[in-house]
Formats: sequence, C-alpha cells, structure tokens
Amino acid sequence: MPLDPVSTLMLEEAGSLPGRVLVVDDPDGALVRAVADTGAQVRAWNDDVREENGVPLEARLTGSIADWAPDLVLWRLPRSLGALEDYAQTLANELPAHARVLAGGRIKHMTPGQNTVLGRSFADVSASLGRQKSRVLRASSPLPGPQRWPQRRYLPEVGLTAVAHGAVFATNRLDPGTHLLLRTLARVASEPEGSIRQTRGTALDLGCGSGLIAAWLASVGWVTTATDVSRQALLSAQLTAHANHTEVALRRADGLAGVAPDSFDLIASNPPFHRGAAKDSAPAFAMIAAAKTVLRPGGELWLVFNSHLPYLPALRRHVGPTNIEAQDRSFIVTRSLKEPTG
Repeated sequence: MPLDPVSTLMLEEAGSLPGRVLVVDDPDGALVRAVADTGAQVRAWNDDVREENGVPLEARLTGSIADWAPDLVLWRLPRSLGALEDYAQTLANELPAHARVLAGGRIKHMTPGQNTVLGRSFADVSASLGRQKSRVLRASSPLPGPQRWPQRRYLPEVGLTAVAHGAVFATNRLDPGTHLLLRTLARVASEPEGSIRQTRGTALDLGCGSGLIAAWLASVGWVTTATDVSRQALLSAQLTAHANHTEVALRRADGLAGVAPDSFDLIASNPPFHRGAAKDSAPAFAMIAAAKTVLRPGGELWLVFNSHLPYLPALRRHVGPTNIEAQDRSFIVTRSLKEPTG
C-alpha cells in the first residue's frame, strides 16, 4: 500500500530511523509497514478500532508508551486542539527524554495554535517546509507535567456530569443534538414520576462519545451498554458512568458489528457524520441497516441527527414505522419501531 503525502513527509523528516519507533493513529497501517520494512522495531497505537484493524497484530502496542520507550514518534495530527493537548501531555509524560516527535498533517487542517499547544509539552517545537499540501511539526525535549485531560463538567440542563478526553466529540460539553435527544427521551421514555425503580430492559448507546446518553439510560433503569470505535470515547464513557453513580458496560467496535440478533430493547444514538475531517454518513447508514436485526421485536431505535441528513427514508425502510418525536431549527429526533412478530 503506497504512503500518502503526510506519511511520506514524516518518514523523510525522520531520516535514518532509530531502534524503536511508535506510530500513532496511522489511518491504514501503511506507515507501520514502511517503518517495519527499514528494520526498525515498530509499535502502533490507534484510537479508532477501524484504523487499528489495518495494523498487524504483532505491531500493536499492548503495554504503555513508557514501557515501550520509543526513540521516535510518528504521529498523525488530530484536528482538535483538545485532542492535541491530551495526546501531547501523555507523550511528554511517558517518552524518554531523548525521544523526538514528528507530527504530520494536511496544511489546510493545521493552525499556529497547534505549535502553541505542542510548546506547552515540549521545549523545542518547529515546523517543516510544506510539501504536497502537507507539513510536519517537530517536537523534542519533553516537559512532563500534570494532565489537563480528562476534564469534568456538571451539566444542569440534564442533571448529569460529563467526563471526557480531548479527542471525544464535544468533549465534556452538552452538544445541542444530544441535549434534544435526552430532553425527548425524558419526556417520552423515562419512568413515571414517583414510580419504583425497575429494570427497563437492555439499551445501547451507539457511538457513545463521552457516554452521556448511556449514563442517562442507566440512571432511569436500563441495563446499558456503551459502544464506540474510539478508545478515548470508551474511557470517557466509563468515567462519565462512574461520575453519575451508574453502571455501563463498554464495547469497542465498528457500529453494530459482532452484536448478536435480538440483543437490545432500545438503541439510542447521536450518530457521527464525520470521520476525521471528512463528512461521512456511511457509518450511520450502516448502523440503520443493521439495527433491525439487533433489536428485539417491539424494540425501538432513537436517533438525533441534523435536519438536512436523509436518514428518514432509510429508517422507515430498514427498521420499521418511524415517527419524528422532536424537531428544532437544526435537529430531528426520531423513534423507529421494530414491529413485534406474530
């Protein structure tokens, strides 16, 4: 598999590779293989399970960065400054003092603020010349210090505390779509006031992010699982569940892959329509197509999505009767029923 311009530039900036190389968030495994082909020892760490699946098993980092003690880190820059800061602080705290970091990205997604953020965790930061619309930030002399992430915030609008790492969508804030979905669930699907708490059934927060939806479902009696492609999201969902004194099972997977038929009575989701910097509704459509199999007869799929996205026909075709339960200027909340058999 050929290297893309960002990976090519990182390798050229690295020069002769040292003994141990850590590759962070390689999108397709090509950079890991290119490093291995030079004879260097290489390990890879990927947040996204879809990207991790492209990395050979023997190359995946199984312990801590400090245990691996890499001499060089080749890192695909995240877009958000929160994710950049979270990663950079972790690297600065776990890398050997002599280690170098080369962080590459597409120029259109890079800002001077990235240099500033890296400069808080590394004493020496500079930028390469741009080539093929790509650039590399060089960082060395790590500055260990306290971690600012994960961050915690109480959200009075929904009565929950969110705890999140920097790479998670909306981090520890309440994004408008999730807020509308939780308000609607509270109006339509929560326990009657004054009722005795009972187990409601099994529920799934699909694409859980910080785990706010999962924590709410668990708080009103659902036996809840949170799933996401992201390690950082699941770590955040676990912390959010603990902060709200709830129990939530965690599952790292690509959508509903591997979920047994008839597993859940309710699925709730604020599905992503971006992958990295690119708009991509394919995962949401795949989830809608698979939801009917995963739901039990009589089960419900609740979604919130931007009003312009064409999910309604897919919900009615693949899941079953679908109603719009709430709508504002930007978002729609839908409830789809898998009709009982017989």
